[in-house]
This record gives sequence, structure tokens and C-alpha cells, in this order.
Amino acid sequence: MTEVWEPHAPTAAGGLRPLYADGLDLRVSGTGTARGIADGVVEVTAEGAGEVRIEWRVPCVDATALWTPEPRGTGWLPAAWSAPRRTGLANGAPIAALVGTGDVALCAFAAGRPDVLAGAGVVEETGEFRFWAQAADRLTVRIDTSRRHFGRALADLAAWWGEGRTADIPEAARRPAYSTWYSMHQDVTPERIETQAALGKELGLDVIIVDDGWMTADRTRGYAHCGDWEPVSLPDTAAHVRRVHELGVRYMLWYALPFIGKDSAAYREIGHLALADVAHMGAVVADPRHPEVRAVLTDRLARAVEEWGMDGLKVDFVDWFARADAPPARPGADCASVEEGVERLLAAIRGRITAADPEAMIEHRQPYVSPGLWPYATMIRATDCPLSPQENRQRTVDVRLAAGPVPVHADMLMWHRAEPPEQIACHLINVLFSVPQVSVDLAAQSEGQREALAFWLGVFREHAATLQLGELLPARPDLGYPMVTARGAGTGAGAGAGAGTVAVARYAALPVDASGEDWRTLLVANADADPDVRLTGGRGQVAVTVQDARGRIVRQGEVELDRADAIPVPRGGLLTLRRA
Repeated sequence: MTEVWEPHAPTAAGGLRPLYADGLDLRVSGTGTARGIADGVVEVTAEGAGEVRIEWRVPCVDATALWTPEPRGTGWLPAAWSAPRRTGLANGAPIAALVGTGDVALCAFAAGRPDVLAGAGVVEETGEFRFWAQAADRLTVRIDTSRRHFGRALADLAAWWGEGRTADIPEAARRPAYSTWYSMHQDVTPERIETQAALGKELGLDVIIVDDGWMTADRTRGYAHCGDWEPVSLPDTAAHVRRVHELGVRYMLWYALPFIGKDSAAYREIGHLALADVAHMGAVVADPRHPEVRAVLTDRLARAVEEWGMDGLKVDFVDWFARADAPPARPGADCASVEEGVERLLAAIRGRITAADPEAMIEHRQPYVSPGLWPYATMIRATDCPLSPQENRQRTVDVRLAAGPVPVHADMLMWHRAEPPEQIACHLINVLFSVPQVSVDLAAQSEGQREALAFWLGVFREHAATLQLGELLPARPDLGYPMVTARGAGTGAGAGAGAGTVAVARYAALPVDASGEDWRTLLVANADADPDVRLTGGRGQVAVTVQDARGRIVRQGEVELDRADAIPVPRGGLLTLRRA
């Protein structure tokens, strides 16, 4: 095996030895075992004292992209000497896929523990693609070379992660939401929140998430006021929450969990128990290895549900606990690793709020997408990408592919007040396979803007079973997913919700596959300027409805699929095909 120059990675301890595994060019350190799981899928385990590594190579033939769930992590082929990824409970997920022409998984893998150092890249000397993963004492990986669609391979790896986990997801976690962040930033008041909650409910937004600013009168950003979590900007908080509930809207509240602001009373109480001083943020990062730190933070956050009647928490910045420069645990700590402290903290918060309300929700955010956090989250949001529809599309799809049972939310949608309805519809279509969050002043929207928003939120709600729970098959990760398909959960006896429905979002002038007899309804959302939607592979007569970005019907009738010309669908519009 050709050696690879590794300026950014440690050398495998004890050297690597060959291991047979279903034809893979595989090497392990320590004691290695391999077993077949399914056609083209093997599970490999390495054990030993200290660090153990599993390494394998595949021919880099017809390869187009390396997929990972990280922001900006997909769309190219790195070199084998590139810096490896270090994942952990609070940052990243140990999963990747080498994708080939036709969106097949040339090789996909996942590790069975969250804390892994992993490398992947092209070996320049041989034209192979090398993967390796390394961890302490014992490591298991699953490797999939089945050449299925990469979305199916990743779904199976995520299902392996989820074995033995019971995901208790409240129904409200899959409902469209309003966020105050981009629309208000820190300038939140009960009156403004209640106004937006009422307007949002009329449009189809069933949850409101109140972000930064509620705990301080300061409006200059920064985190110096975090830690006490007193509702300075939300007086008579419980009554305010009751008024929002009377509108039929659920209420979630934002917390920057790790930050203890230097202007807070909490800083004087537990500020000395810190992992790091982040002076530019005006705060320190609390050390969750200490029980008193966890107790203070848990008490502060649980108040929102226990005392004020909130329906959940937006738990932000968990990835700031993942610090390579964390100091040794101080006297009084009851766990040696920061990750153990983080898990105890999140478990305590989740336990407290669900004891008060079994339907309580918790939002996490990319990049802390580890399956180790699934028991403590009911939704994962794409990381911030304001007014960037393509980035929101790529991030939500990437997270969906690795999120298992946890709902994925889009970053909050915002737009300029002059945005036409067609582009507002495109913002929504770009996040069609996630839960939308909206963050604009709803009172300032024109009639056309409100109509586009209401129409597409209705599509999200009506077809949630297909869009959120269906089989996700995105195309061309190397091009940022110019088309994405979701297939409902089967047909016939035992079929699940969304059965017989296929949804396609078209972000470029690409033909849409209408083949197969398993669909009864085919939805095509058009976010491209080219209106001509060409259908391929289909047969038989279907009913056709075309709606524009505001939901107005512009065509109805019937077509023979095998003889149909291109069907004009306006930008931001929806084509619906139905079989009798």
C-alpha cells in the first residue's frame, strides 16, 4: 500500500495490518474483525491499547464529490493529505460518502461513536480514494460500497446509529415556525412578538421562536448579559406566553447555553469554572464537568417551561463546548471529559423540561449534529445563511441525510421588503424538504408576498409526511443539489403517511422523471427561471394543475405522459399531476 504524506494527522499507532473484508483494500491497527451486514456493506472493528485506526481505499473512478454533513463540506474531492475532520458529541458527525456519476455511493461510511478523527481524500500517486478513522481503544465503522443512491446508503447508516434509540418527537417540531432573529434581532417586546405570532398563525406558522434580546435591555449584540437569563424585555412573562398560546401558537425561547457573560451575576457565581475566556464575546465558556455549573444552567433554562409555560428551548452554541484547548478538570469536577459533562447537562435540561411538559421541544443547530445528541433534541436547524437560498438548500439537505429521526429546520428565511412573490416562493422551495422558519416583519408584507407565503406554507403542511419523512434522493451534490426528490413511504397495505406521493424540487432547467406506477400524486416545485418542465419516462393519462407562486391556478386539464410536451410552470410555481 502506497504511503501517504500526512502533515496534519498522526501516524497510526502500532502500524497497520491487512484485514479481509468483502474485497476491500483494508488495513487496521490493533486487533481487527470484519463481518458482512448486507450486500456491499461490512462492519469493521479495531481494538487495542491507545489509538486504533481503520483505513481503506477504493478506486476513484467516476467520482464526483465527497459528501459530509458539515457547512460547505460537500462538492469537491479533497487530497488524501488534507487535514482530517475531528468530530465529537458537540461538533460534527462521523459520516461521509464518496459520490459517483449517477449519484451512486462509491463508498459511504459511518463510525459507531461520535468522537473520531477521520480523513478522506485522493491518493495522488495511485488515483485511489483513501478513508481512515481513528479513535481511542475501540472503534467500529460501517462501510457501504453497494453503489446504491448515496441518499439510501446514508439513510441506512443513520438508521444504524438510531438502533436502540427512541426518538420522541412532538408533532409541533415539524410545524412551520416564525423566528424573531432576523426580523427583530435583539429588539424584542411582548407586543411585537404577539403581533407577529397572530399574523404568522393566519399564514400557517404554528410556532414562534423568540431569539436573543429577551434577557437584556442592551441592544448592541454581544453575550456579556448571558447567564442569568432573567426576562428583562418580557415583563409578566407567563401572562405574555398565555396570550401567545391563546392564538394557537407554541412558544420557544433562545438560550446561548455555554456563555456566562461577564456582566452577569452568574459570572460571579460560576465564572471561575470556565473552559475558555472568549473576550471578544464578553463572556466565558462554562465548564460542564462541574456539577454546580450544570445545576445553575439547568435551573436557568428549565424556568422557561416550568414557570413561564414555554413549549421549548432553542439551545444555541453547543459546539462552543468542543474545545481542543480545554484545560484539565479542576477539583470538584465529577467527570474527566468535557463531552461527558455536556451530555449530563443536556440530559438534565431535557429531563427537567419534559417532566414539566412531555411535548417540550429543543432546537439544536448545525454543526452540532452528532447522533449522540439525538436523545436531547427534537429539531436541528441549518446554520446561519441569511438571504442565501442555495446555501439554505444545501445545508438542509446535508443535515437531513444524517439526521435520522430528528426533524431538520431551515435557517430563518428573510428577504428585502421589495422581494417579488416569485422569489419568496423560491426561498421556500429551496428549503422544501425541511421545516421552514420565517423571519420577516409580517405586517409589512404586500398582499402578493403574503399570498406566496401562505400558499407554500400550505404545501409544507399538506405534504409534510412526504417532504419530511419520505425517502430523500437529492441529485448532484457536486452541483449543490439542482434537483431533489422525496418519495412517500410506499404504497399498498401497510403503507405509511404520504404513500403514493412523490415531490420534486427543480432548481435548474432539468427534466423530471415521471416513470413508475407507484405514485398517485407527483408534485414539481419550480424554482428555476426556465418555466418549461419536461417530464420523462411516464405513461398514461394524468390530471394536471399548474399554480403560480401565489397559488393561483393558471392551467388545468389532462395530458398523456408519454406524449406530453413541456409543461409551462411559472418561477416559484407548482405543477401537480394526479392519476385517477
